Amino acid sequence: MISPVPGPPSLDLEALFTGEGENQSQSADDLIPARMLNEFTYCPRLAYLEWVQGEFQDNIETKEGTFGHRNVDIPTKKSFDAPDENPDGCSHPAGEGSAVQELTSDSLAARALMLSAPSEGLLAKLDLIELKGSKAVPIDYKRGHVPDVPHQAWEPERVQLCAQGLILRANGYDCDYGELYYIESRRRIRVPFDDALIARTRELVREMRYMASTRQIPAPLIDSPKCPKCSLVSICLPDETNCLRNSVGEGSATETSASIRKLVPARDDALPIYVQDQGTYIGKDGERLKLTPAKSSPLFIPLIQVSQVCLMGNVQVTAAAIRELADRNIPISHFSYGGWFTALTSGMCHKNVELRMAQSKAAFDPQAALSIARGFISAKIKNSRTLLRRHADDKYKGDLDRMADYIQKVEQVDNLNSLMGLEGMAARIYFAGFSRLLRGGDEFNLEGRNRRPPTDPVNALLSFVYSLLTKELTITAQAVGFDPFLGFLHQPRYGRPSLALDLAEEFRPLVGDSTVLTLINNEEVSPKSFIRRAGSVALTETGRKAVIAAYERRMETEITHPIFGYKISYRRLFEVQARLLSRVLLGELDKYPGFCTR
Repeated sequence: MISPVPGPPSLDLEALFTGEGENQSQSADDLIPARMLNEFTYCPRLAYLEWVQGEFQDNIETKEGTFGHRNVDIPTKKSFDAPDENPDGCSHPAGEGSAVQELTSDSLAARALMLSAPSEGLLAKLDLIELKGSKAVPIDYKRGHVPDVPHQAWEPERVQLCAQGLILRANGYDCDYGELYYIESRRRIRVPFDDALIARTRELVREMRYMASTRQIPAPLIDSPKCPKCSLVSICLPDETNCLRNSVGEGSATETSASIRKLVPARDDALPIYVQDQGTYIGKDGERLKLTPAKSSPLFIPLIQVSQVCLMGNVQVTAAAIRELADRNIPISHFSYGGWFTALTSGMCHKNVELRMAQSKAAFDPQAALSIARGFISAKIKNSRTLLRRHADDKYKGDLDRMADYIQKVEQVDNLNSLMGLEGMAARIYFAGFSRLLRGGDEFNLEGRNRRPPTDPVNALLSFVYSLLTKELTITAQAVGFDPFLGFLHQPRYGRPSLALDLAEEFRPLVGDSTVLTLINNEEVSPKSFIRRAGSVALTETGRKAVIAAYERRMETEITHPIFGYKISYRRLFEVQARLLSRVLLGELDKYPGFCTR
């Protein structure tokens, strides 16, 4: 079901594109691409995510479409003349870079032609145009077979083609019909540009422009068969958003989890690589990364298998490798030799300015920031209590009861200082109980949390794992479109990724502390895994390898989401939670649904 997009009562939308009034001419940034009009006709929410928020993600369908367009996307440098003088403001089709081929003595074909029509408010890159005098026929390439539907074409494709025809008309050509070429069927389907299709196309242009002007993202489709094949489904989260919007409390959300389809992949195929051999040189070799350690033979890793690159200490990366990683949106995380997360190298920042504006507004609104921070801390204390409850004896029931009491109080605090105070008191109880779960003897005795620098092996492990966790959530926050340095619980401070630290709170017990517990109790680390200097303790290179291996196993562990009911890895879960936070900031959800394991 698609929510209708109403027109504004005070704005004369009809005059916007009919040449009446001062809004007749649109700037290039305001023109609607014909491809986005296709998306809007298919799903208004998809068009908003792509056009307004700048989201995009490939899947097999988009890859197949790109491959099918490989010929028409390669222009040659030859120009041709328009039949008549172009109207003011229209782009001239004789621009350099258009691909022109002579079909007969009096006809031409042009590929990959970019045209605009400000009077229509439209812009398009036309796959192929066949020209004969002043007559023009746009041909649009489509993946798949000819559909068995009326007109032998879906409405979004017909509207997109009609938009191209309107652009050609505005540029002085006679254009009465276009054709859709279905690649797998190898057939052309003629689409006449009749009055009904033209009126529908212009109506959709007006609705799409109004949708963008409202800055209100359309509601997700409900149980739509369109969602599973949509490349943005893991960004849109249609079923998850509808579930949380329609539920009053946690219980009712859980009851509706059976209706949530598993549209989000459980895990990524690509994985991080960690490089800590000092003096290693990283370069690019075709479609692979070439890692050349100082004292051993090179190692080649296909780029398609890499999700991020983590550098520990003195590791060199070539400019070509950095550029390729940035083009593929593969971040480079920089750590000190001791394991402190110090920097992040990535491509251009996410385009979603709307989300960053909402984040800034909420961060500087004390009540809004407090509401979001409560969700982080409540989930953290619940998860801490769950970890203790699973492993502790009944004699520690008093500690569990006190932590349950703190959870109730979190919902009643009226300022961040009180919230941080409750978190601190719960943490003291938690770490006292956590120390009793460790089986490493005196060598792994935890007297309390300390850092900068840690003074015992357990705190050294916790600090390093928390550093890895902060790195992970900094990358996630930036990928979703947030500013990782602007938080709600952790106040902004120079050099501190406050939002990443916020998002990490609920996962410290589940990922960080659980990893440390496994390392010690399974004897994956020993006293030889640590270096002691001047009262501080740090991991050796061998110790870091053991920690990274255990951490990555934990990140790839699949757990059942308590609200949505499907299985998902922790790494993928980080992205889901960050996107749910974005839905809160943009007004789709009333409350941040912290992740609480059962």
